[in-house]
Amino acid sequence: MRDTPFCVALTGGIASGKSAVCVRFATHGVEVIDADVVARDLVAPGMPALREVVSTFGAAILDSRGGLDRAAMRERVFADTNARRRLEAILHPRVRAVLRERASAARGLYVMLAIPLLVESGGDYRWVDRVLVVDVPREVQHARLIARDGITDALADSMLDAQASRKQRLAIADDVIVNDGTLADLDQRVAALHAKYLALAGDALEG
Repeated sequence: MRDTPFCVALTGGIASGKSAVCVRFATHGVEVIDADVVARDLVAPGMPALREVVSTFGAAILDSRGGLDRAAMRERVFADTNARRRLEAILHPRVRAVLRERASAARGLYVMLAIPLLVESGGDYRWVDRVLVVDVPREVQHARLIARDGITDALADSMLDAQASRKQRLAIADDVIVNDGTLADLDQRVAALHAKYLALAGDALEG
């Protein structure tokens, strides 16, 4: 008999529609823990991780209120692979620890962990029971990214190149949502997976 909820890790490339998928699982009463939110909390003013980021990259990455200037940091790390790796070395272990702690305390038959950089983090997520990948073609990601963030083609390409490939993400998937249809299609796909995860979680609990 297990004493922690069944854990589903949701991942996917940037602008694939992960947030829309998470919202739909949440409407079914599923607790969703977002790694991006955890990371933002970790670099809030006064937090140890932010002090380490400043020590590594300098005070120029702070905004006028002493918080992390996310836009400036993003441009820097996507232009410099070594800088991105240094930032990931600071944040990824901390994010993993918080995710595991919060997942252990979650209520409900299963919990969903939204982890955009699941492949890229290279961390130990063997404690996760299932991996759900939200998948779209690269050209769809590119167009959505420019429309969403108002960035240049070059920055969009850099951001996509910095992430794992579709092939790498699909290689770790237990389940896949191809998010290239209508919102009604997405609703149906999420509802079907929710029923599946409830059944799997029930089996795991009994086992």
